[in-house]
Amino acid sequence: MFRPCIDLHEGKVKQIVGGSLGNDPAQVRTNYVSERRSEWYAQLYRQDSLKGGHVIMLGPGNETAALEALAAYPEGLQVGGGINIENARGFLDAGASHVIVTSWVFRNGVMDSNRLASLVAAIGKGRLVLDLSCRRRGEDYFVVTDRWQKFTELKISSETLVSLADHCDEFLVHAVDVEGLCQGIDRQLVQMLSDWSPIAATYAGGARSLSDLEEVTRSGGGRIDLTIGSALDIFGGSGVLYADAVAFNRRVAGNAASRFQGSAGASPSHFRGDRT
Repeated sequence: MFRPCIDLHEGKVKQIVGGSLGNDPAQVRTNYVSERRSEWYAQLYRQDSLKGGHVIMLGPGNETAALEALAAYPEGLQVGGGINIENARGFLDAGASHVIVTSWVFRNGVMDSNRLASLVAAIGKGRLVLDLSCRRRGEDYFVVTDRWQKFTELKISSETLVSLADHCDEFLVHAVDVEGLCQGIDRQLVQMLSDWSPIAATYAGGARSLSDLEEVTRSGGGRIDLTIGSALDIFGGSGVLYADAVAFNRRVAGNAASRFQGSAGASPSHFRGDRT
């Protein structure tokens, strides 16, 4: 299924090449800068009943735009970027369905189990999305933090995903090496998530066509969603029409409803498609 996004950089809705994020603004590669405010996109997603979209604050100066988006679509969007135990509750109270956390639960490149436990105790695992965005090193993928610039020691593996699934509601995984390039999804990483994740996960990075959405949905068995950014026409792209992505979700949800209608003990709400 398709998950929408609102990426915020310097207070504006942008699409950028994720791997170019760093401390030097001059090095950031920007694909698109929108003239529309964040709440316009939130209202659009609300109109089309797209839940679970990600509002990502890429650096400082984005909190106001994030709060405007959350106010425009209460309980319909997740928010991430600089989230910690001190501000998580505030964003939830402002309308976020979930907070997305990465860097704060790591210390010196290692997952801090105490920090994770304290965050879960404060807001509940049902309101937490763990961002396991990663970059490739050799044959493996390792989680990266701090605007995706610092490698951690946490490797994407079956053991990692099974262990962390007990502490959150979903995973969000950007394939940072292909993020924003519109050169196609990282199929190996998508397959890993499909094979190993015991809970819902959203993959982001490189999507360039509707066939990518079809492939992720199929290989993930309805448990793995796809975020499309730079390729979307509403972000200046030419690979995917937003209307087609919305129609895809409706078609998949309709098929699921038809398939399970009348089945004893089953209803469409049990299936991933109804959450998006």
